[in-house]
Amino acid sequence: MSRSAKTTRVKSRPSAVQAKPYHHGDLRRVLVEAALRLAADGGPDDISVREAARRAGVSPGAPFRHFTSRDALMTAVAEEAQRRFNTEIAAALVEAPADDPLLQFRQLGRAYLRWALRNPAHFEIISTGRYFDHEGAKALSADNGELITMTGRILEAAQAKGQLRPVDLKTALITGRALVYGFARMAIDGHLPRWGVASDEIERRGDQAIDLFLAGIVR
Repeated sequence: MSRSAKTTRVKSRPSAVQAKPYHHGDLRRVLVEAALRLAADGGPDDISVREAARRAGVSPGAPFRHFTSRDALMTAVAEEAQRRFNTEIAAALVEAPADDPLLQFRQLGRAYLRWALRNPAHFEIISTGRYFDHEGAKALSADNGELITMTGRILEAAQAKGQLRPVDLKTALITGRALVYGFARMAIDGHLPRWGVASDEIERRGDQAIDLFLAGIVR
C-alpha cells in the first residue's frame, strides 16, 4: 500500500468520529433527556455534565456549547421536569367538566400527587432549592407562577358557583398545596409505612386526603 493511500485513510477517520455526536442536531435536548434519566436511575445527585455527555454519546467537552456548568444543566433539567408536570396537570383538567371547578380542583390535586409519586427524582429537583438557583430559573418560575394563578382561578370559580363555604381563598390555596406537597414528600421520603400505609395503597390514601380537605371547604 502506498504512503498516499495510508494518509488518505487516516484523514478520513476524524470526520466519521465527529459526525456521530451531532447527527441528531439537537444536542441540548438530548443532554437534558440524559440528565433526567440519570436522576430517575440514581437520584438528582448523580447528574453531572460529564455523565450526561456519556449517556448522550458525545465527547466530555461537547455539552459546554450549551451548559457552562452543572448548575446550568440542572436549571434546564428542572425546567423540563416542570414542563412535563404542567402537561400532566393539563391532561387531568381535560377530564373534568369545564363547568365544575370543584372537580377540576380535585383533578389538579390528584394529578400533582400522581406525577410526584411516579417521578420522585424529578419532583425532588423542582420542589427543593438544593440543585439549582430558583431565582435564576425564569422559565420554571414563570411556569410555576402560572400554575398557582390557574389554581387560584379555579377556586375563585368554585366560590362564584356557590360550591364553597365562606372560606379565605388564599388560605385554601396554600393549604391545598401544602397537603399534596406534604403527602408527596412523606411518600417519597419513606415515612408512610410507619403510618401503616403500604406501597400499593399510597395513591388511594392520597385521594382520600384530598377528599378530606375538600370536605372541609365545600358546602
